[in-house]
Amino acid sequence: MAPVPQPILRTDRLLLVPLADRHLELEIELDSDPEVLRYLFGRARSRDEVVAAHAQRMALARKVDGLGYWMAFGSAGAAPGSTSPAPAKEGEFVGLLMLPPAHGPDQPDDPTVAELGYRLVRRYWRKGLASEASRALLRHAFDTVGQRRVIAQTMTVNTGSQGVMKAVGMRYVRTYHPSWDDPLPGAELGEVEYEMTRGMWEERCGAR
Repeated sequence: MAPVPQPILRTDRLLLVPLADRHLELEIELDSDPEVLRYLFGRARSRDEVVAAHAQRMALARKVDGLGYWMAFGSAGAAPGSTSPAPAKEGEFVGLLMLPPAHGPDQPDDPTVAELGYRLVRRYWRKGLASEASRALLRHAFDTVGQRRVIAQTMTVNTGSQGVMKAVGMRYVRTYHPSWDDPLPGAELGEVEYEMTRGMWEERCGAR
């Protein structure tokens, strides 16, 4: 049976296009800003590192039908009242949205569990775009793909990312302390995990 492709998704302001090889240069641009990667690597990534990461993402996107990675595009600076661009044009690059199968060392090896993530170009921070896109990915995970659970993880000191998790209705699960080869500032406080379960999602949808 042929794999089910990831769909194009839309929000009020964003067009979410499944990650493809043509997007590699945009991934390189995104990861060239050390502030974007402050709580992930603490530095910008080299071109070779991004090329390798792109290949890993494309492979993960083939593991579970419908899960994977999306590139977000907007128009008019993605300001309030702006609209998502047409697929044929894609528009202004906003960032990378992630919904792969859970695959990290501190994550379950379970195809019914996905990991939510987001990485935005710095000029699009603090506009509510990560939350807007994350809600669309949660809807896709539960209503289309049929996932049992979606998790999200970040450093405890990354309060901005935790704010997104809370804004979309995820709940705190735990704080844990992974082994770091080269600890980042704040690593001593550990990482946090949040979750949205199918039951939580259905309860939220029923309350609307």
